[in-house]
Amino acid sequence: MSQQQRSGRPSSDRLSPSRKKAVIDIRNITKTYKMGTFDLKVLKGVTLKIYPGEFLSIMGPSGSGKSTLMNILGALDTPTSGKYLLDGEDVSQLSEDQLARIRNKKIGFVFQSFNLLKRTEAIRQVELPLIYSTNVRNRSRLAKRALESVGLGQRLDHLPSELSGGQQQRVAIARALVTSPSVVLADEPTGNLDSRSGTEVMQIFQRLNEQQGITTVFVTHDPWIARHTQRVIMLRDGKIIADERVKEPLIAGEVERPSDAEELQGIFEETYYGGDESEYT
Repeated sequence: MSQQQRSGRPSSDRLSPSRKKAVIDIRNITKTYKMGTFDLKVLKGVTLKIYPGEFLSIMGPSGSGKSTLMNILGALDTPTSGKYLLDGEDVSQLSEDQLARIRNKKIGFVFQSFNLLKRTEAIRQVELPLIYSTNVRNRSRLAKRALESVGLGQRLDHLPSELSGGQQQRVAIARALVTSPSVVLADEPTGNLDSRSGTEVMQIFQRLNEQQGITTVFVTHDPWIARHTQRVIMLRDGKIIADERVKEPLIAGEVERPSDAEELQGIFEETYYGGDESEYT
């Protein structure tokens, strides 16, 4: 049986961009910040399409522009120039109120630091996005269903202090999912977790993508995390330098993470001995 069959991973037909309308379509996006009399150009003409059901990572070193791109994708900021279509709607130059509506309706966020309210029960944490949505009934039922989808059906009334780090991140994932967004943006979602909890969170993301087709975008600096997604976008100096499909995405929990020494050795061998033999003679 193939890895795809064992994991229940969706077939390539679902992931194929052909005959599908992009959830996210950004065209020649730039972002420049005014630093006194100096213009800091962070994004320099980024064009990218993300299709329904994709699970991808955006990677890049510090200063590459990945956080700025994340903010624009999440309607937390607007580009200096270019166009951003989200579900076919141009959100490039919307007002703050309009962007807030888009964020609440179409985008789910998961952050490294969880961002939970200390004195609020899990089910109320998940209900919060629904409070700001109009004409939403049965908020508690929807929140309970979202928590059950991440394995917290027995923790509805628990405070963050009564939950482990991994469980707190599950609450954050449920909160991101409760409005049935067009896309979930996750910024280093395993960064504050131990390896076991990180694996469990990655399993949840993979399962939600596989079973429910939830479009998911990770922003990460960690190649190991990126190898669990289906596509990797790499940024450098405000530009996309690579856009590659992952041939065999890792299945969370099936392969143990190598030690730092093993990873460094692999990078060393690939970098210095991965070329033609004549280069080294």
